[in-house]
Amino acid sequence: MGAALAQDIQLQTGDIVFRESSRSTLSGAIDDVTQTDKATHFSHMGIIERKSDTVYVLHAAPENGSERISLKDFIEVTENNKKEQRRVVAYRLKPEYQSAISDAIENAYTMLGKPYNFSYVMNDSAYYCSDFVYRSYAKDSIFVLNPMTFINPETGEFHEGWISFYKELDMEVPEGKPGCNPNGMAASDKIYVLGEVTP
Repeated sequence: MGAALAQDIQLQTGDIVFRESSRSTLSGAIDDVTQTDKATHFSHMGIIERKSDTVYVLHAAPENGSERISLKDFIEVTENNKKEQRRVVAYRLKPEYQSAISDAIENAYTMLGKPYNFSYVMNDSAYYCSDFVYRSYAKDSIFVLNPMTFINPETGEFHEGWISFYKELDMEVPEGKPGCNPNGMAASDKIYVLGEVTP
């Protein structure tokens, strides 16, 4: 991917950060069924907000729903009571789409404090990470919705992780419903990669 060195990147408000998946059940299941480029293994994403020298991420996560956190907290993930750093890659809107940023940040703020959407079926009262970013930029059609798939491309069957996940929610797997995911959004032709970031 030719990622730039972290110190070469000057993150700015509106940049989009993608976090690589762990192989934990849910993150791995997201990556397994949504990967569009073998160089990307993203299972989480958010929007950068820069306030002078402080960098924040606006995002939706299972732990606290939609929130604003530091970039450091976005990169350092606690899993199994252990903090670990995840690889995070920044992307930027191409110049012709930069005018969308102001509205996107305003939209993101209206969603802060809402719960996480564990069903991944889009609704107006809870959000998942890529849904949060999609809606933030929806007015300017920066990203698109596609039919969701929960099928493992290697087997042609529903991914086991998703079968058990939706069984616990007492729901049918929402195959084909409109949605979005980090790997698909990273492939948008309206953004370009800046490189890897560190806190």
